Amino acid sequence: MQIKPTLVLAAFALCAGSAMAQQGVSKTEITLGSIQDLSGPAVSLGKQARLGMLLRVDEINEQGGINGRKLRILIEDSGYDPKKAFLAAQKLVNQDKIFMMVGHIGTAQNLAAMPVQFEKNVINFFPLTAAREMYEPLHKLKYAFSVTYFDQIRQTTPKLVKEKNLKKVCTLYQDDEFGLEVMRGGEAGLKSINMDYAEKTSYKRGATDFSSQVAKLKAAGCEMVVLGTIVRETIGAIGESRKTGFNPVFLASNAAYIDVIHKLGGKAMEGLYASMTSQNPYQDDSSQPIRFWANKFRTKFNDEPSVFAVYGYLIVDAFAQAAQKAGQNLNTESFIKSMDTMSTPADIFGSAPTNFSPNKRIGSDAARLSQIVDGKWKVVSDYIK
Repeated sequence: MQIKPTLVLAAFALCAGSAMAQQGVSKTEITLGSIQDLSGPAVSLGKQARLGMLLRVDEINEQGGINGRKLRILIEDSGYDPKKAFLAAQKLVNQDKIFMMVGHIGTAQNLAAMPVQFEKNVINFFPLTAAREMYEPLHKLKYAFSVTYFDQIRQTTPKLVKEKNLKKVCTLYQDDEFGLEVMRGGEAGLKSINMDYAEKTSYKRGATDFSSQVAKLKAAGCEMVVLGTIVRETIGAIGESRKTGFNPVFLASNAAYIDVIHKLGGKAMEGLYASMTSQNPYQDDSSQPIRFWANKFRTKFNDEPSVFAVYGYLIVDAFAQAAQKAGQNLNTESFIKSMDTMSTPADIFGSAPTNFSPNKRIGSDAARLSQIVDGKWKVVSDYIK
């Protein structure tokens, strides 16, 4: 039996077209993936980030999608466990065939998931962690959007030390990649003013008892404590300190800049400083655009938004801007080309302007300070140069 050349060519063209198809992008849809903590120690952050993402996805689809394609996002739960994050990444990348991983929460969790993604050419876009590994070393599939934990604390620690004329600065940090970044940032900031930590102490991820660490810091006479803590641990450590009459200046990273700190921690949290960028969206904020956004969120989800909802919203928005710019032929390479010339102005939440290039994969290195005053976060500094 003789096979017609036209049939051979048709079959070859079909196979070639299939080979060239972009995972996660069809004629009508773009599929994104995200991994959040929906059941672990950072659940209050992960649930809010998820809702913020869903809000922006719905808005985009109501407006016709991205170059005619609707946006779909699949969200898995890691429980803030790197092993579960690895398995979730395998499912999203290999089974669900996502185009891109967006807003994945947690430093150790991202580090566990990225090899799975990179093997299939899946970009890690704007992870919800400010670790330097999210953009270093330079990699074509890494994009980070926020000033690193290291730079946040490197900038803000000496500012507070000078303003308050402090002599003894100490640190309490989570014994993992996240906590070490915060600790080292403070160390670098102190070095810039010829100081060093008077005391260091750490705890294991998931710890709930901080009595021994607080006793150690108190005995050292610490006047300021740099906190490499997230939500539950921030509340626990400061609460234990107040109970024992230990009242230093507390400075945390933006991992603790969230409204549940003062909602759950109460009066004990008064005075806590945190480095931050985007503003927490209170429904009675003095800014009308923030009030409008916060009330829209509340109407849709019957829940008050936190700054992590803002992060989720802005991450999807940034993806949409770059994907729109990439045009109809959306694939990994066209998206990278679009992102590498992307710049954005400050938004309604006061986020710093961002810009990217082939050799710059973090949007901004600027941080500012907020403090809990009368039970709410209040911005107390401009962006630190």
